[in-house]
Amino acid sequence: YGLRPDAGRLLRPDIVFTRRKLAVFVDGCFWHGCFAHGKTPTQNAHYWGPKIARNRERDAEQSARLEAAGWRVLRVWEHEHVSAVADQIERLLRTDLGS
Repeated sequence: YGLRPDAGRLLRPDIVFTRRKLAVFVDGCFWHGCFAHGKTPTQNAHYWGPKIARNRERDAEQSARLEAAGWRVLRVWEHEHVSAVADQIERLLRTDLGS
């Protein structure tokens, strides 16, 4: 599902709750530079270092665009336990209902 919260490029969160304006991104540890698990390769470091840094910048830009348009953004890491992430999502959705 793609979102265009402004005149910029189309954004593609992993999970979208349109009525509640909640966008969820599941970031891969390698591709998004997880501080706990992400490792910059030693081979071709001149490529991978800037590539991963740009991914992180893009993540921040996307989150800022969505938030400026009134969306809530949840970014989780691929290593996070599914049930813990589901609980986070449920809590965010319940806050909309006043529960």
